[in-house]
This record gives sequence, structure tokens and C-alpha cells, in this order.
Amino acid sequence: MEESPAIPQVRKNTNRHFYALAMAALGWLVPGLGHALQKMWGRAAIFFVSVALLVGLGVRLRGNIFTAGEEDSFDRLGYVADLGAGSFYFVARMVEKNGADTSKVSGDLGTRFLATAGVLNLLAALHAYEVARGRKG
Repeated sequence: MEESPAIPQVRKNTNRHFYALAMAALGWLVPGLGHALQKMWGRAAIFFVSVALLVGLGVRLRGNIFTAGEEDSFDRLGYVADLGAGSFYFVARMVEKNGADTSKVSGDLGTRFLATAGVLNLLAALHAYEVARGRKG
């Protein structure tokens, strides 16, 4: 029985899709890793350093690190944004022992830096996915 020419194409697209998902997941877990594995060294370094600096500033300024199970929808959105920083989110949760201090402007800025780091990393993971799929360069 002869295989139709469409079956290898479907198999190739499925493999590419799983590869792209792996690049996105790894890029989310460690900022820039999805790009590094695709030999995009400059972008990988920029994403890693940028997310690390933003999380570092956010923790240093004692920004609010949101947790799961919040009642308020804005807090849940903040959690998704913070969690977007991947492994840096978990490191920030371990390092932050004094808790958030949003009564000062610096704490409020820290909260924004943490959310920005997460959103930037999510966008970087999406870009790594698109590159792996062959849609972007």
C-alpha cells in the first residue's frame, strides 16, 4: 500500500508544531532559552538580561508579587503577568522575605517592573514559538 504525499507533510507539520511548543515552553521557563536553542544568541541574551533586571528591580523596590487564588480579577491578572517571568517568578517569591511595600511609590513601581518582566517574557516566548514554526525570522 502506497502512502499518500500528504501524510509526510502532516507528520512534518506535527513535528514542527511540537518543536515550536517546546521552544515556547523553554523560553517561558528560562527567559531567552527558546531563542538560544535556535541559535539567536543576541536576542536570547537581551531577553534574559532584560527580564532579570526588571525582576531584580521589582524585588529590590519591594513590589507586590501576586499569588494564585486571589479574589480580585485585577490580582489574578497581576498573577498571570508575574508568572509570565517563568523561573524568575519563583526565585522572586523565594527572595522576597519582607513582603510588598506598596505604600511608597517605589513599591508601586516595583509591582509594575515585575508585571512588565512577565509580559516581556511571554512576548519573547511567543516570538520563539513563531520563529520555530518558520513564520518569523
